[in-house]
Amino acid sequence: MAVSSKQINGFIEEQLSEWPMAAGNFEALKGVKVKELDVDGMKVKVQFNPARIVSSSAKVDAKSLKERKCFLCGANRPDVQRGIEWGADDRYIVLINPFPIFPRHLTIPDQSHVDQLVYDRIEDMMDLAAQLDEYTVFYNGPKCGASAPDHMHFQAGNSDFLTIGQALETAEMKEIASAPGATLYLVDSLPVNVFVIDASNHRSGAELFKRLYKAMPIKDGETEPMMNLLCYATPAGERLVVIPRKRHRPSFYGTEGEGCMLLSPASVDMGGVFITPLEKDFERMDAELIRTIFAELCLDKEEISAIAEKI
Repeated sequence: MAVSSKQINGFIEEQLSEWPMAAGNFEALKGVKVKELDVDGMKVKVQFNPARIVSSSAKVDAKSLKERKCFLCGANRPDVQRGIEWGADDRYIVLINPFPIFPRHLTIPDQSHVDQLVYDRIEDMMDLAAQLDEYTVFYNGPKCGASAPDHMHFQAGNSDFLTIGQALETAEMKEIASAPGATLYLVDSLPVNVFVIDASNHRSGAELFKRLYKAMPIKDGETEPMMNLLCYATPAGERLVVIPRKRHRPSFYGTEGEGCMLLSPASVDMGGVFITPLEKDFERMDAELIRTIFAELCLDKEEISAIAEKI
């Protein structure tokens, strides 16, 4: 089943009229504190959002996942949370996210309880971004911010929210590889080093992604390379931003001890909007701290160039 931005926008309004808890959280977004920083020429926003403490502090170790009910499975979702089936054989279901970061925030889980793995799903991601042309679709790897690494899901939010898209418009893009209707680039001139795939042909775009995926390292005991993905429509097709990672959380993650902060960066943070559920952390965030986070969690120029050379 296909979807459209207009259809989903109407669906969000319907859900908020039916679900007081979600409506309250979306309404609270209008009053969250936000500040803007300049990080080496890239605009970065910081949002103080207390409702996101559930995600930022989520325990994602194997024992904790086994002991809790999966909140993305249909049997465990609230009765009031309706969805719109999407994809081939209605493989996915589009839901509103009741703990939003974006003014329009969606979660799109697989209808089955299967692990968070993206290798064979890039065409799905690009197709969804093409249909939801007002939204950025994103993916958090199992060790890169996913609060449900045991259940495959995408998320999406209105595209005018993240800042990395604007930064990429003027960034130097180095062509690495191409296929009919798709090109893979390296961008190492921003505070966060990324790969970009521009694709009018989604199958070719997926093939380039798979070449990149195979060139990225996988840590012992893990199921896929560490990464965050962002995908959104452009006039020329869909743009997939691949953000390789080397660490799950910053060295100062936590709630106890001097200097600790409750920060668990995922795609949204890597995309230029850092989410802080504690006000003290919001006040502390500055450009130098964001540089430190990027340096600890993401690849430096030498590391990302080494991947590019393997493609």
